[in-house]
Amino acid sequence: MMRHLYSWVMRAAQPSLRRKLKRRGAAEPGYLEHVEERFGHYANPAEPGALWIHAVSLGETRAAAILVEALRRERPSLRFLLTHGTATGRAEGARLLREGDAQAWQPWDTPDAVRRFLDHFRPCAGVLMETEVWPNLAFACRERGVPLLLANARLSPKSLAQARRLAWLSRPAYGSLAAVYAQTEADARRLAQAGATVEGVYGNLKFDATPDPALLAKGRAWRDVCGAKERPVVMFASSREGEEAEFLRELPQEGDAGVQWLIVPRHPQRFDEVAALVRESGRSLSRRSEWTEGPRPADVWLGDSLGEMALYYGLADVALLGGSFAPLGGQNLIEAAACGCPVVMGPHTFNFEEAASLALEAGAAFRVESMAHGIASATALARRHALAGASRAAAAFAEAHRGAARRTSAAILERIAPGFMTEWSSREDDEAFKTL
Repeated sequence: MMRHLYSWVMRAAQPSLRRKLKRRGAAEPGYLEHVEERFGHYANPAEPGALWIHAVSLGETRAAAILVEALRRERPSLRFLLTHGTATGRAEGARLLREGDAQAWQPWDTPDAVRRFLDHFRPCAGVLMETEVWPNLAFACRERGVPLLLANARLSPKSLAQARRLAWLSRPAYGSLAAVYAQTEADARRLAQAGATVEGVYGNLKFDATPDPALLAKGRAWRDVCGAKERPVVMFASSREGEEAEFLRELPQEGDAGVQWLIVPRHPQRFDEVAALVRESGRSLSRRSEWTEGPRPADVWLGDSLGEMALYYGLADVALLGGSFAPLGGQNLIEAAACGCPVVMGPHTFNFEEAASLALEAGAAFRVESMAHGIASATALARRHALAGASRAAAAFAEAHRGAARRTSAAILERIAPGFMTEWSSREDDEAFKTL
């Protein structure tokens, strides 16, 4: 009965969703493309039997790329259907497609849109990345015999508390999943408390990412050209809204303190906004999009490009971790570690708590309580002889935790083996589903 109410709310919210897409599309045109796919209407036919992977945004899509690569190694003939919820996620996912693969928006979680999505694509199984569990989608997959898996799964204490408040909706949704593969033991315990069947703790897929060696080498070469030994580079990596303004307020008022500052915002639609903040602070600005042979002199460099984090980490001596100085849970620090760039993080890392704790133990990261303390600590570390040891510790930390991709891909392939798959049925006469 309560899911009926949820379905009614989701139907009623569709006009609001369309208006939201129009607003977001003004800044990111990708949101205006293929809009009807979000409601289960598709322009092109689809071949059944693909493995469906849902990666809502950019970070999840990058994790999905690692998993897709591992699955292709084990089963080269496997075809993929990729779905996303954000424009940056879809753009990143398009780079993974090969002949026979397909891509679409995630269906809005109404029974009708979900039914049309499953009828159209008829996947052999579904893999949701990290946190994305939708009640009608999970229920429909269970009813149709489509194994729906949650991979690289995490659940913070805050999210568990929310799930418990909405247990009438969330518990059946988690219970409809065929299996969950958690990042950590703590995530596994929380997911089980939410009602999920946890079948393995396989680690974080992002440890298996290999930084682009060409970009990393270019960044390091540029750092050498810019004289980083005399003027080290401190990077604010994957910064979030509100954090850049605080960062700029806390920078030394007189001069640059002998440091080159670099800001790389998390969301590309905010590049111009952050550029304006830098200029309003009275500092000169140089944007990556204007560079050809290397960085141009300025008080602050702005990393306003996509897909070049390895270049920025190669360019930096130390990185401040975005999302950790405001109560946002922190961003992924694993890529920084893999590039040998030590991290200074604020108090808020609940989205990546175990990775943050392990990095602290390994000497790959350092914890501070405020932005001012973070800037001071990063500046001091960049000038110390200890920087080389911290860089080595970061790279060793990343290498020590690899292997999640192999473990996760093996578990998924077992689930889509012929002996496990059930015969497909469109279940158009399934009254339990149709009456929602």
